[in-house]
Amino acid sequence: MFRRDVKPIDSLMAQFLRASGLETPLLQRRLVNAWPEVAGEVIARYTGSVFLDNQTLNVKINNAALRAELSMMRSEYVRRLNDHVGVWLISDIRFR
Repeated sequence: MFRRDVKPIDSLMAQFLRASGLETPLLQRRLVNAWPEVAGEVIARYTGSVFLDNQTLNVKINNAALRAELSMMRSEYVRRLNDHVGVWLISDIRFR
């Protein structure tokens, strides 16, 4: 009888994504898509575009008072978003 090297599909997928260079773009997309969930429903209503640029998440906020308040909580949102994805992807958030 022979022994098979059985691995779970999630570890095989992670290995494939890492080898093909698709892991980081996939994680970045997950982080951008997680903004409404992490920020909350009320803040998401005032959010315009969200995109990544050199480890900085750029978020367009349509309300100046909310933008100023969120700027004071930048480090908290950086931590929450990185925790949500499970990897340290961003180091700063810029509210515009």
